[in-house]
Amino acid sequence: MFRSLTEKEIDILVSGGCTAENWDTVKVSEGFDPSRVSRVEFSGDVVLGRLEGCFTRPGGLKRRSGIHNVTLHNVSVGNDVYINGIANHIANYDIADNAYIENVDSIVATLDSSFGIGTEVSVLNETGGREVPIYERLSAQTAYLIAMYRNRREMVERLITLIKVHAASLFGTRGKIGSHAQIVNAGSITNVNIGEYACIKGATRLANGTISGSESDPVHVGRDVIADGFVLAAGSCVDDGAVIQHCFIGQATKLTHLFSAHDSLFFANCACENGEAAAIFGGPYTVTMHKSSLLIAGMFSFLNAGSGSNQSNHMYKLGPIHQGVVERGSKTTSDSYILWPAKIGAFSLVMGRHVNHPDTSRLPFSYLIENRNESFLVPGINIRSVGTIRDAQKWPKRDKRRTDDKLDCINFNLLSPYTAGKMMSGIRLLNDLERTAGLTAEKFAFQTMTIEARALRKGRDLYGLAIDKFMGNSVIHRLGTEPLSGEAEISARLAPTHKAGKGKWIDVCGMFAPKSEVDTICDAIENCTIISLEELEANWRRLHADYYDMEWTWVTEHMADWCGKNVDELTADDIRAIVDRWITSVTNLNGMLLEDARKEYSLKSRTGFGIDAPSEDADDDFTSVRGQFDSDPFVEMVLKHNVSKRALADRAIALLNF
Repeated sequence: MFRSLTEKEIDILVSGGCTAENWDTVKVSEGFDPSRVSRVEFSGDVVLGRLEGCFTRPGGLKRRSGIHNVTLHNVSVGNDVYINGIANHIANYDIADNAYIENVDSIVATLDSSFGIGTEVSVLNETGGREVPIYERLSAQTAYLIAMYRNRREMVERLITLIKVHAASLFGTRGKIGSHAQIVNAGSITNVNIGEYACIKGATRLANGTISGSESDPVHVGRDVIADGFVLAAGSCVDDGAVIQHCFIGQATKLTHLFSAHDSLFFANCACENGEAAAIFGGPYTVTMHKSSLLIAGMFSFLNAGSGSNQSNHMYKLGPIHQGVVERGSKTTSDSYILWPAKIGAFSLVMGRHVNHPDTSRLPFSYLIENRNESFLVPGINIRSVGTIRDAQKWPKRDKRRTDDKLDCINFNLLSPYTAGKMMSGIRLLNDLERTAGLTAEKFAFQTMTIEARALRKGRDLYGLAIDKFMGNSVIHRLGTEPLSGEAEISARLAPTHKAGKGKWIDVCGMFAPKSEVDTICDAIENCTIISLEELEANWRRLHADYYDMEWTWVTEHMADWCGKNVDELTADDIRAIVDRWITSVTNLNGMLLEDARKEYSLKSRTGFGIDAPSEDADDDFTSVRGQFDSDPFVEMVLKHNVSKRALADRAIALLNF
């Protein structure tokens, strides 16, 4: 409960240099200490909490909670808050307990803002058409529907309406500064809701935004940051002169070192420094670190962009209207270039300049390489790359989201119905190319690209090994670890347990799912079975949780094509053959990985070592820095992987001894 000031309290405030338009509009809580308030101008309705606590600042400096050198207009201040040195004023804000605010130009809510909620972000097409209105709990999956399913007009309109209704509910409300938030040495802050434990230090200008946060996953906004029309999700960091306009910054995402972005979405665990982004849909783990890199008008996820990576989204005709898609897990080398429109398949590497609008989506794990202005495609070669495997291992380890309330559903699997389905399609495509051009052809034309005969056959073999690994792995895990009693129990364990999973699978910006299930969600939005953003979020979580059961349904659908029998026809001998086929694929692929890793210890890799030493000492310098091949952590991991998978194969075979 709050009460009016006593005459004695007013006298103490006045003696401390405080003034008020009307002392009757200043209310305080019991235990209010007026001696901790000085040089404050009160205007409008002001509520003040208790002032009893103390803050310990960096270096051990103690600050007693209090309010000094500030003008407060229509402001409520919680318990044990510290406010000092506001050059202009704080207006129309509710400040929660234990907030710390010092040396700030102004903090103002104008009562005609929705705090960045509902801001339309023109992803992929800067001229419009795929706008995504942002809000605090926007997930990569929901944004994917809004941006990419424009053929489902009614569904998209309903989703946008739900977000706009939420934004409208904030219009005309006061701004909020959450408990334990820190705002220090900042410029102007206008119409920004600031979550609990958020830390703003040295930001230049923030306007029309929402900063989420929690004790477990606070948000950091650092020096010289300029932001307008934004949402910062829990655990995100914008620092070191970054400039953002009309952007959503997802959980645990970092934009630093002068990075600039406009009309872009960045979902969980993106890391962007130095370069620029314009109208991108940055799915989880979009990474660009170099000053000369530009990401523009593209959809990316699990991307590693090399220095000087660039794309163009217009041909100087109707403006910047072209878009591109780089599917998950891809890399662009230094000075690579792609002229949109184009589509790059999953886990691919792009090297050189490509101006003929390539579409490699049916051939994942490929190299797209420029040679004398011609685009050469090397299918499947990335399956045997050390970098691909290391990426797949490091992504889950680098999930920096510390909150249990994770907005984005992320599946880290390298092999899945999504990639396996594409590889199956890729094999059919390569067979068709070979059949059409003839077995003696040295090169094959595919769209605007060239595939050399040796690369085609090698890619087809690699796809086959990867499919064997995925299918066999699914069978072994489905059998479980308990002994089997007979053929009937084999059929029982291998029977699908989820009705969904057949047909095409898609990557819903980080989450693998059957296309039919995503369509079902779209239908539910259209027919108002899903009527809230919370219900949509719950549906994404359910779909994500059911992944492995639906994966098995997909595997059973393709079992006959893969091994010649339906899943309910498999015998113990068939399972033994599948396990042998699986362990062969695993060891063969691991052998290729070891050979790829060995290149890092070749004579060429030693160039530049032993700079002032005799040539015979160069190896010692190399070894002291890089170590030996046999003791390399990755090599040791692959060798242990071989041992563990052989043991898994033996255990699976042992289950069949009934």
